[in-house]
Amino acid sequence: MTETVPGINYENVSRFFAEHLEGGAAPLTFELIGDGRSNLTYRVTGGGRVWVLRRPPLGHVLPTAHDMVREFRVLTGLAKAGFPAPLPLALCEDSAVNDFPFYVMDFRDGVILVSEMPEGYAATPAERRRMSLALVDTLVQLHSVDYEAVGLGDFGHPEGYLERQVRRWAQQWERSKTADLPAIDELIRRLNAAIPPSPPPTVVHGDYRLGNMILGYDDPGKVIAVLDWEMSTLGDPLSDLGWTLVYWGNEDDPPERLAIRPHARVTARQGFLTRAEIAAEYGKRSGRNVEHIDFYQVFANYKLAVITEGIYARYLKGQTVGAGFAGMERSAVKLVELALAQADRSSDLRLRGGA
Repeated sequence: MTETVPGINYENVSRFFAEHLEGGAAPLTFELIGDGRSNLTYRVTGGGRVWVLRRPPLGHVLPTAHDMVREFRVLTGLAKAGFPAPLPLALCEDSAVNDFPFYVMDFRDGVILVSEMPEGYAATPAERRRMSLALVDTLVQLHSVDYEAVGLGDFGHPEGYLERQVRRWAQQWERSKTADLPAIDELIRRLNAAIPPSPPPTVVHGDYRLGNMILGYDDPGKVIAVLDWEMSTLGDPLSDLGWTLVYWGNEDDPPERLAIRPHARVTARQGFLTRAEIAAEYGKRSGRNVEHIDFYQVFANYKLAVITEGIYARYLKGQTVGAGFAGMERSAVKLVELALAQADRSSDLRLRGGA
């Protein structure tokens, strides 16, 4: 029944739609879509129209996390820049309506690659290469947005971004951890010691990866929209590149690496660029130096370990909804091990744990 969809006060939200959205007065149907591991996303249908509603998770909301107003604001700015992202339509800041603020955006149809490639999609190596380059070009386009011109000049505090990020995720770890993990303390020590100089700041997505893109049904090289802007800010653009790479599988990756992050299986096949080629193409097309990409990948695995720990904590408390939670296991331990292993292979002595 629509009225019992978790996270939706049917009467209140229907009234908001009727008052704020063209065509929103029709009887509505709400369907939870996505895996529900972070902000909750619903497809809303009524009167022949389709919208998308975003709200925070049901529980365990950390300070500064899951800010609907920020998501709505960055989408508004990106729309002015002509960047491929959903168009924001209405924002509800009154928590009395649905327990938390939420916003509504337009619906974009296409292919989302999560952990499997649909049969027959991007079937040739040439198509997979074009998909790889589209991901790179769209990231370069994001990082070229004039954030001052689109009203996002105060959207973040880019000075000292990397230092602040390492510290912030350490604080999030302390709030979220389900058990002690001494190895993460060593990882944090190395990251703090090896922070590289940042290039000029840009809008940063914060979760940029193939699984957060909608691609054309008939054209794998066409990006319809980039989704999930909850961690966006102003900061170091190379942090987006590092995050992309930890979700990207190479064809010759060992099975144990792909098992840590099942999403990486999508690109672990002929035709997709390798992680090194992705980094090189980004550097060439953006003009940015990517020599410290090891640091950004190690940092990304650290950040992902903290995020997954928060999801696991919500799961243990019964505060998760959506698919993909049955038998969920703690993945932070393996992610920290992966980060330290990559740090050990770095050419940067500080990242390897030296002086």
